[in-house]
Amino acid sequence: MPPALLFVQVPEGKTVKNRLHLDVSPIDGSTDDEVAGLLGLGAARAPVGWEPGQSWVVMTDPEGNEFDVLRTLAPSRGAGAPES
Repeated sequence: MPPALLFVQVPEGKTVKNRLHLDVSPIDGSTDDEVAGLLGLGAARAPVGWEPGQSWVVMTDPEGNEFDVLRTLAPSRGAGAPES
């Protein structure tokens, strides 16, 4: 069974850093594909010091909670195939 998370809404708004920070690794596609899909669902790239070539992308959900998309864990698509 895949990992599952349950989120419970609380009445208080975010006032400081998140109490929980998630790192996710795609398992069935590239990191770039995962980021594109999350952007399509309402996530945004976080305005932090990310530079091209890093192995993660910092993002925020529509409520501003930060999370990282790490390098993919999907099997390589063949010898010499670039990983994202």
